Amino acid sequence: MRRRELLYRLSQVSGLLALGGLMASCKSSTSSASDSLSRTPSQTEGPFYPVQKPKDLDRNLLRQGDSESAAAGEPLQLTGRVIDIENRPIAGATVEIWQADNSGIYNHPNAPRHAAHDANFQGYGETRTDSDGRYQFLTIVPVPYTGRPPHIHVKVKTTSVETLTTQLYIKGHPDNDRDGILSRLLFQNKDTLMMDLRPAKLAGAQAGKATEFDFVV
Repeated sequence: MRRRELLYRLSQVSGLLALGGLMASCKSSTSSASDSLSRTPSQTEGPFYPVQKPKDLDRNLLRQGDSESAAAGEPLQLTGRVIDIENRPIAGATVEIWQADNSGIYNHPNAPRHAAHDANFQGYGETRTDSDGRYQFLTIVPVPYTGRPPHIHVKVKTTSVETLTTQLYIKGHPDNDRDGILSRLLFQNKDTLMMDLRPAKLAGAQAGKATEFDFVV
């Protein structure tokens, strides 16, 4: 009986130790999951993705080719990273942006008032992330137009796969709360698509705005 009792108690201790290990493992797994970043919310592509990409296909949207004339509007330097939910940089990702010019006109044949589009504004640009997952664009601060607050359209592609399509908005702009597309997001997700613009001196001591935005894919 003593031997049986001893074996029984040993089995209880072993079971408790195993349960403790399982709970520690679950806690570690839960902690790891909670430490993960939230993915950047997706949004509609909209109707004005370029039918034909510009010949001057680069990350500087302020000038077309070798032209010395700059686009109208306040310059904006948009930088940031493309990372995964574990905060690891994604190198070689393609980042595309497109937006309306300083008068709210897209460079698209179906856009309202297309004939009046600013010929000096490239309207679309693309670049690839470096080894640290970083990207950079030079564009203009977006402006509102009928029915929409200021925004910049974005696509992120890893390898040849379209990973994310979304839009970036200006933090604190009064038109944000009246936008139907933005309001489709859950309330707590709205802030994740906001650009916090700050005054900056850009290339050539040019005054403008700068912002940094990381895309989590």
